[in-house]
Amino acid sequence: MASAQDVVTTFIQTLERKDIDAAVMLLSSDVSYENMPMQPIVGRAAVRVALGSFLNAATRVEWVVSRTVAADNAVVNERVDRFEINGKWLELPVAGVFEVNGDGLITLWRDYFDLGSYTQQMADVMGQGSAADG
Repeated sequence: MASAQDVVTTFIQTLERKDIDAAVMLLSSDVSYENMPMQPIVGRAAVRVALGSFLNAATRVEWVVSRTVAADNAVVNERVDRFEINGKWLELPVAGVFEVNGDGLITLWRDYFDLGSYTQQMADVMGQGSAADG
């Protein structure tokens, strides 16, 4: 069976390909997806909807992982999640925490990031930034 780190690496690769079907097959049925500080999204079906909302808006997706630490069933990575939307790149530094069960499925996906930076960049790529933004 694949290691927890291998499962997370494969999961990230499916997201970069925007292959939502393959991505959710790597999640447990009761997965908890937590974008801190927002409310958790629980369950494979709910996570599928969330993935569609941000992956389908992007022309290209790149998650550049700069560091990974793995111990037993836990994987922590430091990365920059990049989404090309309307010809512009949204780039979000993220620290991600994953837990993988004995069946090789992700049971917890928790991302820590700056919500203000995300909100501002999303407004910019969607053409909703203010004229003062430069």
